[in-house]
Amino acid sequence: MKLASAAQMRQCDRIAIETFGIPGLMLMENAGRAVVEAMERHFGPLAGKVVAICVGPGNNGGDGLAAARLLKEQGCEVQVFLLGSLPQLKGDARTNAQKLKTAKIKVNEIKGGAGLTALKTGLKKASLVIDAIFGTGFKGTANKLAGQAIEAISSAGRPVLSADIPSGVNGETGQVTGPAVKADATVTMGLLKTGLLFYPGRSLAGEVTVADIGFPPKAIDEQKVNINAIDAGIVRQWLPRRPPDAHKGSCGTVLVLAGSVGMTGAARLTSLSALRSGAGLVYLGVPESLNDVMESKLTEVITKPMPETRTRTLSLPALDRIKALMAKADSIVIGPGLSTHPETVELVQAVIKNINIPAVLDADALNALSNNAGLLYSQAQFVLTPHYGELSRLTGGTIAGIKADPMQAAGEFAVKYNQTTVLKGAPTVIASPSGHLWINTTGNSGMATAGSGDVLAGLIAGLMAQGLSPDKAAVLGVYLHGLAGDLAKENKTEYCMLAGDILDNLPAAYKKLMEVL
Repeated sequence: MKLASAAQMRQCDRIAIETFGIPGLMLMENAGRAVVEAMERHFGPLAGKVVAICVGPGNNGGDGLAAARLLKEQGCEVQVFLLGSLPQLKGDARTNAQKLKTAKIKVNEIKGGAGLTALKTGLKKASLVIDAIFGTGFKGTANKLAGQAIEAISSAGRPVLSADIPSGVNGETGQVTGPAVKADATVTMGLLKTGLLFYPGRSLAGEVTVADIGFPPKAIDEQKVNINAIDAGIVRQWLPRRPPDAHKGSCGTVLVLAGSVGMTGAARLTSLSALRSGAGLVYLGVPESLNDVMESKLTEVITKPMPETRTRTLSLPALDRIKALMAKADSIVIGPGLSTHPETVELVQAVIKNINIPAVLDADALNALSNNAGLLYSQAQFVLTPHYGELSRLTGGTIAGIKADPMQAAGEFAVKYNQTTVLKGAPTVIASPSGHLWINTTGNSGMATAGSGDVLAGLIAGLMAQGLSPDKAAVLGVYLHGLAGDLAKENKTEYCMLAGDILDNLPAAYKKLMEVL
């Protein structure tokens, strides 16, 4: 599903009107109708309900004004509150305000304390509330008067539907720097907006639906939208095909370099996840003194004991054995639980220099690159899986800056190094070297648990071993990982979930995705 920025939607609006001759008033009427239909869908029959509509002076407010007239036609008692004065309205919004006068619907102007008092009184009488103050182009902080109106809506205790996006939420980043409406539902026009997938915007929007208000497909295509929400119907097509005569050697072989003292669980989770992905064989390279432990933890994985340091981490003499195993593998995972021992770091860097198969670089592999990111300029294809802190160390940027705009941070990094980047967060962002971005739609807070990232790293590597390109493996892997977490939540709750629960639910996640029509 395509995601649009506010600027792209404005362009769609302009092209629809100027190139395709669709009247702006018709688009606004369709948006108003979409608001009414969404209200009925979410809150039930509307006839006889008292609806308070708070609108701003822009086109988003115009959508609310159109909805007011349509609601009255359905038998609602409608109260309209305008932030500002009627003479401020322009264009199609002004036309819709004039139609309200014909329909004998009063528009209450909010220009100060008296207007706010009238709004609060109207909210007390209302059964339902429509928020149409600011649209998706909003950034920054609402002014004092608008902020007070937003707070009045949020504290009224009435069901709220927002038009396009909850007022006060940045339409591109989902960030909030002042008062913002807490909606029960949001209907957004044309295309889904990025700010509706990032927190706190995502939690403020309630249940989100997308309304087709009549933008011609060509108007949308001309925007060259390069951001997508991961859609089950699309990623289902990317599941590796398994012929009837498949055997373990034809289903892909993964080499995992993971584990150290106290971190054998990371090696276990990564290896088993690679197998659960559908890969036929998994080799696990571990410090030799940990091999017996890993053999007891893993039945189906082939363990490969390797030279170790005095602190029982992989040592530099392991390089030749790793090279020999890479010759047998279709993909490799490096990093989970390896440690940051100086010699292990040196080994990781040497392995990266010699990689000639698709690789997932996770955890301590990323730490090994924090002062040597130039190694990413490679002919090999990598999928990097950093969280905000790891990307901060790789780029020198601040965690706060990355969190404020994760799409930009991930996108710039992927393009700079020509490597697929999975920026783990809520939601996770996948950036491809081509500049395309994918935003994940699965997952929950229960997945914020130790080992969850190890499961993801193994899953992506297993999908690459089965022939998927790095970007497709990353997108599909992230979606399945989140879906497995959602299934685990049903029994384990978000409080009690472990990484092993995510791993155990991967088969159910595959099954559910395979059932998507």
